[in-house]
Amino acid sequence: MSSPHGVSERVRSPHERTPGPIGSGPPPAARREAYFDNSKYLAIVLVAVGHAWEPLLGGSRATQALYMIVYTFHMPAFILVSGYFSKSFTARPDQLRRLVTGVLVPYLVFETAYSLYLRWAGGEPDQPLSLTDPFYLTWFLLALFVWRLSAPLWLTLRHPVAVALTVAALASLTPGIGGDLDLQRVLQFLPFFVLGLVLRREHIELLRRKAVRVLAPVVVLVALVVAYWAAPRMKNGWFYRADSAQEMGAAGWTGPVMTLLLFGCALLLTAAFLAWVPRRRTWFTVLGGGTLCGYLLHGFLMKGFAYARLPELYPWLRSPAGEVLVTLGAAAAVTLLCTPPVRRAMRGVTEPRLAWAFRRES
Repeated sequence: MSSPHGVSERVRSPHERTPGPIGSGPPPAARREAYFDNSKYLAIVLVAVGHAWEPLLGGSRATQALYMIVYTFHMPAFILVSGYFSKSFTARPDQLRRLVTGVLVPYLVFETAYSLYLRWAGGEPDQPLSLTDPFYLTWFLLALFVWRLSAPLWLTLRHPVAVALTVAALASLTPGIGGDLDLQRVLQFLPFFVLGLVLRREHIELLRRKAVRVLAPVVVLVALVVAYWAAPRMKNGWFYRADSAQEMGAAGWTGPVMTLLLFGCALLLTAAFLAWVPRRRTWFTVLGGGTLCGYLLHGFLMKGFAYARLPELYPWLRSPAGEVLVTLGAAAAVTLLCTPPVRRAMRGVTEPRLAWAFRRES
């Protein structure tokens, strides 16, 4: 069965208490910035909508084009902001504890939960439980764990982004490394995390300039035209970064070329997205603190939608009206999952203390 993050269900399809997109929890309220919480919420809505569109692909060329645009930048944007808020990670004991409780523990819990869900609801009773082969959306937590541990190393390099891009390009032409730990995706998405690490506040402030905000819709419009042209010609696997070029049936040299091309496209669309994110407090600002819950829980709804084969049972869902309904439903569902009550209910899993597991600081 196809997955929005890879070629098959099992595949490869897709802490510091900082306001990063996925983390172990928020900082004190006084330190939170509405802009970043707004960014997180809007990004998680795009993630959910992209997942909801997956079962509808194959009919509408317009839907395929929109899907390609969303997948070009929604995870790169998430990862870039995660890197931006990992600057202070130096592997202090308290930071390592938060990394384990806020990233590794949720990964272990939800990797197990999604595998069992596939057994029960997906009709695959023999689905193995493997904590080293991420399933569906859990790959991001494992990748974030690895990236954040490596943050001090990247900050010591003179040209970290260039090195990370070289690593990603080499990974894209190296078959067979994407199984354990979803290493292919860890390496191919790495440049966005490293770029976030080296970004400074003044770079973010550049997005507030009027010229950038004026150009942002133009960038999106051009992207729509290009995506509509490319929809029947380009494989979605390029956006998932879960396989090498050879594993997707392409010549090896196309891997590095696509790595650089998609990196540039992702940066342009991410800049356009961030340029239009509201900087003031809005009704959804508070939801930015619950994106971990929204990210981890919405997948059960999206997978349930696919497992039940609703688009096959109700073909009208692939009509324009049906696609709009599915889009609104996905946005509403992930919004509810980001609310404070859900976050409080899930805190034992997403933000466990686990004081018993660690030595006391002297």
